[in-house]
Amino acid sequence: MKFDLICKNEVKNLTDEFLLYLASEKRSSKNTIISYRTDIFYFFKFLHEYFEEEVHIKMLEKLDVRDFRSFLAKRSNQELSNVSTARALSVLRSFFSYLNKNKKVLNNKIFDVKIPKIKKPIPKSVDEIDINKIMELLKEFNKENWCYLRDLALLTLIYGCGLRIAESLAITKNHLKNGDSLVILGKGNKERMLPILPIVRKRIEDYLKECPYGMAPSDPIFLGSRGGVYHPTLFQALIRKIRKYLQLPDSVTPHAFRHSFATHLLENGVDLRSIQELLGHASLSTTQRYTKVDKKRLLDVYSNLHPR
Repeated sequence: MKFDLICKNEVKNLTDEFLLYLASEKRSSKNTIISYRTDIFYFFKFLHEYFEEEVHIKMLEKLDVRDFRSFLAKRSNQELSNVSTARALSVLRSFFSYLNKNKKVLNNKIFDVKIPKIKKPIPKSVDEIDINKIMELLKEFNKENWCYLRDLALLTLIYGCGLRIAESLAITKNHLKNGDSLVILGKGNKERMLPILPIVRKRIEDYLKECPYGMAPSDPIFLGSRGGVYHPTLFQALIRKIRKYLQLPDSVTPHAFRHSFATHLLENGVDLRSIQELLGHASLSTTQRYTKVDKKRLLDVYSNLHPR
């Protein structure tokens, strides 16, 4: 993606400034920054073709609602999903908000464009029987015992504490000093405290005893086979292999074990507010999606048991 082919240097520099702001001040992940850069590039590419000239600052200042809607219409013609379009529009809002706030480009028209409604999917959890099967197979899919103990500890941590995979892989020895609780820095740099079940702590301790590499108290505890930080794609690939071996649905991913944590708590009578705090959801409406999972499961059970 070469910005200099479709826009002037002044616009490319503004984009670089914005992405640097995301990295340094907002502490956005590398993947988030790549995603933002891609969406901005394709917006500039549209403007370049739409106005038949290089994108420049005055062009950005003169954009109106009709121009932004034309961009969305083109995406619709390309049969891109509402989720993708909503994300792109959200990125542009963030970009123009930054430009306005720093008086680089003064144009608020983007905020008059409505974000397409998105039907949020119901979270898909993993049945407890399948979770146990996956844990049993971890040993067969690892050549070294310490790697097996690592993956078992990681999976137990995700399922036992409802963590995102990135949150789990960021755990250090310092995090484990609080005894029966764990303080997590989640999305938006928001802290939350979680209880650690004895089985979670034991499996982490078993792994640390066998791990052949040393680590400082502030270093992530989950390491790759060569001693570097364990990359999430490696663990995701492992779960994918086991999933295929067991002929489980594609929805069985590391993140699905976080969904399972929430769903199984709900099924056992834990209130939504508590689950919201444990998951680190900013909005209760996000957590409420799990009530649909619970109702669906009850209907499935009823239909299977009801005499015909």
